[in-house]
Amino acid sequence: MTSPLQQKLKITGPTVITANRLTDGVVVWLTAESGWSDTLSRAAVVSTPDDALRLLGIANADENHAVGAYPARVTVADDGSLAPVNLRERIRVGGPTVALPGAAA
Repeated sequence: MTSPLQQKLKITGPTVITANRLTDGVVVWLTAESGWSDTLSRAAVVSTPDDALRLLGIANADENHAVGAYPARVTVADDGSLAPVNLRERIRVGGPTVALPGAAA
């Protein structure tokens, strides 16, 4: 029998697990070594619901370092580089869309 969580998790392509670092809120991605990186290119990429659930379990068990983990779709280029699929994730990777007070021009 499939759990309700597995029924809701739809993975339709390359996917990474993302969250925010607890100490400063920086966007981070779960690596293949079960650590966190602030660089998308180091993220572990999966393509099945079972693999995504396994990584989510690892991420959620580590809420001393990162919180709010969830799966995010990515594209994988021929050279292996990763890019977010949706706008929200592109903003999270690139930073704010407006200049913040005190930011360098």
